[in-house]
Amino acid sequence: MMSGNALRDLNTLPGSERKNETSGKGNFAKPYCENSDKNVEKWERNNSALLVSTTVNGDGTANSGAEIGNAEMEYIESENLSDVEDVDTSVKTLLAGLDSKDWVVVCESLNNVRRLSIFHKEALLDMLGDVIPLIVKSLKNPRSAVCKTAIMTSADFFSAYNDQLIDSLDPLLVQLLLKSSQDKRFVCEAAERALVAMTTWVSPILLLPKLQPYFKNRNPRIRAKASMCFSRSVPRLGVEGIKSYGIDKLILVASSQLSDQLPESREAARALLLELQTVYEKSHDLTPKVSEHSELSSWEHFCQSKLSPLSAQAVLRVTNIAREGLVLGS
Repeated sequence: MMSGNALRDLNTLPGSERKNETSGKGNFAKPYCENSDKNVEKWERNNSALLVSTTVNGDGTANSGAEIGNAEMEYIESENLSDVEDVDTSVKTLLAGLDSKDWVVVCESLNNVRRLSIFHKEALLDMLGDVIPLIVKSLKNPRSAVCKTAIMTSADFFSAYNDQLIDSLDPLLVQLLLKSSQDKRFVCEAAERALVAMTTWVSPILLLPKLQPYFKNRNPRIRAKASMCFSRSVPRLGVEGIKSYGIDKLILVASSQLSDQLPESREAARALLLELQTVYEKSHDLTPKVSEHSELSSWEHFCQSKLSPLSAQAVLRVTNIAREGLVLGS
């Protein structure tokens, strides 16, 4: 079940954002005054990046992160992150940094979270319950720099902590689905990569029930992203795992997405149906070489017994076309 906060987030979808973003840009100082948009865009073009480099004044003090022109950020890929200098100090200052009002400090702290999860993941184990809500807070941040760094942090967390995140997954998942569905391309692409990390590192038997509620979301983009995650996760169950989970349950999910609004949902449903057909054939020792007619009849009978006539017809159309393509291509 989704948490109440996750449901509230889905019911307050963000408005449309500018589409002319490039993948290396960070929207670090988006004012609420529309007349300033051109100045913001000009600044963004001159400041693409995310780990922080702040200008130091003559007296040795660093300028505040709020002085935007003096701070340049660089988005650092996971493989290029270096270890923290002092684990104990980093851990002790982490929560305060993540909850700071200074967005530059927040970005630095998020990157320290990433470093710790990669190099010292055991150091954060007892803090996950405190750290994850602060990552979610940053995912909601209107500054693109903070949001994208939090997305990258989420991806590293999936890789490091796997199923240990399952009890805290709902608020992360809803934000990643939202961010992967927005118009700002470089944020959207980062969120999609985080979702791929999630489906790679979190056990499908735990993840699939978390994804299913989003198939009924009113936002077609949310439905599409959830369908793609679901379709990627099911094959990781393996043949026996899919049989245990229930082919009949999975075919109901896939058939419901075949007529969805966006092509991404429909394509994910088609891929899932072909996977289910293959598993069904293997579990019933059906192969085209033995009897192509009996194989199709058996699959056809299964679909008709589990689905409404219209849904069964749609599913069989998809799987039969794929079968004919394989026969023609052989």
